Amino acid sequence: MDTPSDRRLASAVVVDGTGRVLLVRRSERERFLPRVWGVPCGKLEPGESAADGALRELKEETGLLGEVVRKVGESSFVSDYRGHEIKNWQENFLVRPITWQVALPEPDQAYAWLAPAELSGVDIDDYNLDVVRQALTRP
Repeated sequence: MDTPSDRRLASAVVVDGTGRVLLVRRSERERFLPRVWGVPCGKLEPGESAADGALRELKEETGLLGEVVRKVGESSFVSDYRGHEIKNWQENFLVRPITWQVALPEPDQAYAWLAPAELSGVDIDDYNLDVVRQALTRP
């Protein structure tokens, strides 16, 4: 089996009309960061643009439809895949929701719309917090 040397990802930082950010708590069954709060994010499909991937991940992880407002930045992190180091390259997008009915794929997940001042009240990791800050501070 081939081991990937790097991965491309995309995230959707969803912000409503009042400036609240949508965060989703990961399932306890997740191998990577179980029960941690973050933004919808995931690996890109072959040939998929990062903007399209961000919207697909938003739909898969929350049931919401959205529209990309703009790309707000990039970030990267290293993870482990079956004992091999993988470099993850992520493009981050500010997204405006088009629909509002959140439907999470796992029953132990949760979601919250939080004002920027409320972000410190949940277990959000520094990486996701930085992604959210990119969206809130870049014009």
